[in-house]
Amino acid sequence: MEADGSGFEITQKQGAWVVHMWWPVGPISGGPQRITIEPAEDAPAREVARGISTTVLRRLDVVAALELAKQAPEAQRTLEELSGKVNEMGEAAGLALEGEGVSERYLTLLVATYTVMADFGAPAPIPWLARLIGRRPETVKDHLKRARRDGFLTTVAGKAGGELTDKVKAILEEMTEAGSQGG
Repeated sequence: MEADGSGFEITQKQGAWVVHMWWPVGPISGGPQRITIEPAEDAPAREVARGISTTVLRRLDVVAALELAKQAPEAQRTLEELSGKVNEMGEAAGLALEGEGVSERYLTLLVATYTVMADFGAPAPIPWLARLIGRRPETVKDHLKRARRDGFLTTVAGKAGGELTDKVKAILEEMTEAGSQGG
């Protein structure tokens, strides 16, 4: 495993070829974002001349590389940082819900927390979010539906998450500015 400032890679040798699989620094939520295949230093010239075969491609062990990548210190450190940030955001959403009910501020915090969780591949983000804010998963689902209906969050077909709308980004910016002026 090798790391640089922006990511890290797992290297495998397949016959006459060296395969580099690269992930950005951060929690690992899927396969590599870049794969580079080049001749090994000791590769026979005739193998290199034939090019990369489909056999080489079929033998790529992306699953093993993914497991190694998940154990990388760069992935673990940022996963812990992300988990702390998500917990803080979720607790803030819970406090907003307690104090204000299903307000714009609450929905903003809810969708912001939810999208961070979904973007980084958190398994079962709704039950986790429900525990953070002290509500049942069904309630959180209803609140997310309302947030989508009210223009806080877009829909991504077939997967958890969505994109924060300009409305939410503006509210988050106001909250950040208010927080920095108040402290």
